[in-house]
Amino acid sequence: MFTLKKWNGICFWEYDIKVDTCAICRNLLVDLCLNCKTEDIKSIDCTVASGICNHAFHFHCISKWLKNRLVCPMCNSDWEYQTI
Repeated sequence: MFTLKKWNGICFWEYDIKVDTCAICRNLLVDLCLNCKTEDIKSIDCTVASGICNHAFHFHCISKWLKNRLVCPMCNSDWEYQTI
């Protein structure tokens, strides 16, 4: 017999997308976008938005893009949010 005195669980996660960088700001999707990196606030929630075309960008980046054009920057199809 033995007694378990301490246990440390380890887990890994990743986004369920094929791309790991934002095509607009060129930063990793798990990292902050350029807009959030320049802010002085320490805990900014920089989320990832993906379209029905399966292209993913930082939410701040794609929202700025959509102010000028309502299409995906990668494939030029009409932009519609799949997940945020």
